[in-house]
Amino acid sequence: MTLTLQSTKTLHNGIEMPRLGLGVYKMTNPEEAVKAMTTALQVGYRAIDTASLYANEKEVGESVRASGLKREDVFVTTKVWNSDQGYDQTLRAFEKSLELLGFDYLDLYLTHWPVKETFVDTYRAIERLYEEKLIRATGVSNHHQHHLEEIFAKANVKPMVNQIELSPRLTQYDLRSFCADNKIAVTSWSPLARGGLLNEPSLVRMGNKYGKTPAQIIIRWHLQHDLTVIPKSVTPERIASNADVFDFELSFEDMKNIDSLNLNERTGADPDNFSFDF
Repeated sequence: MTLTLQSTKTLHNGIEMPRLGLGVYKMTNPEEAVKAMTTALQVGYRAIDTASLYANEKEVGESVRASGLKREDVFVTTKVWNSDQGYDQTLRAFEKSLELLGFDYLDLYLTHWPVKETFVDTYRAIERLYEEKLIRATGVSNHHQHHLEEIFAKANVKPMVNQIELSPRLTQYDLRSFCADNKIAVTSWSPLARGGLLNEPSLVRMGNKYGKTPAQIIIRWHLQHDLTVIPKSVTPERIASNADVFDFELSFEDMKNIDSLNLNERTGADPDNFSFDF
């Protein structure tokens, strides 16, 4: 497939979601955060992924307004945190996020983690926000197949997106296949395994072959697997570099070689065993 920085993935309700976005986890310095987001929008990114936990929703809104872009040209995602889950609590958390962002709607709203007692009710609240046209798409984050199946049993509308930890060290093939069968787009967080793959010899060799960095090789691998991907960086040069992945294509053999790096190794928590307060 021919991809550009403006390429989008069509969600199952017809909404177009950019395939490459900026993740803003741990961007807690307001000035640094605004600079990073502004740089990304100038480079050509059209998606920003935040969460109430990240404490930078206000800066996301400021960056979008300062960019000179139309609000509808930037796809903004945020998430409801674990302690705010449940039906009524989620509706209140959404109002707070929207106020901090300074928007009158969101493109995508996600359950951050599947809190056992509340994640189904949390998704029901997200459905209501969708019905009321306060969000353009529904979704979840860090949900395994069994979490999704529990949601399916109660939901009127299936989640459109599942954002999960995914890298060449954690390829999540079975979950990706299940999502594909149910027309749920998969977004990769921690796509570079928190930098743990940047010295992997096979990726260094491929970088030399294509004239790219290992990070660019990995981001391209995500894109060629039909994943949407949200690498994070506060460094302007790296933000630009992470987007410079549309002038080459990995061969079938190289894609398979990267697939073979899988160790089912997480850098974050397992959704079936996570601390509520982490």
